[in-house]
Amino acid sequence: QVQLVESGGGSVQAGGSLRLSCASSGYTYKTNCMGWVRQAPGKEREAVATIYTGDGATYYAPSVQGRFTISQDSAKNTLYLQMDSLKPEDTAMYYCAVVLGLRCRTLTTTYIYWGQGTQVTVSS
Repeated sequence: QVQLVESGGGSVQAGGSLRLSCASSGYTYKTNCMGWVRQAPGKEREAVATIYTGDGATYYAPSVQGRFTISQDSAKNTLYLQMDSLKPEDTAMYYCAVVLGLRCRTLTTTYIYWGQGTQVTVSS
């Protein structure tokens, strides 16, 4: 059974940094499309960053380009999101998601498996 467990969320002041982690288990595919999606209260889900684990290709939302970095450690089966220069508008629940065996070529994709989410709150 595929499981994704996020951690690393919290409260931080504007301009600060956080690193989110997503520990994955329950599958053996090595080339997958993985990403981070966020949802703020009253707003639709927004894809933040995506990575194809086959070649490390990454894609970012314009709102986070240059501030966020998605990466993965295949040995640890862990996905990361380094978030720098955080802004109050980054406040949201952040979800890790994966679709197995897919060569993703854009920011957005239809994820199959989701984590439970981790809250990020940025104060001004």
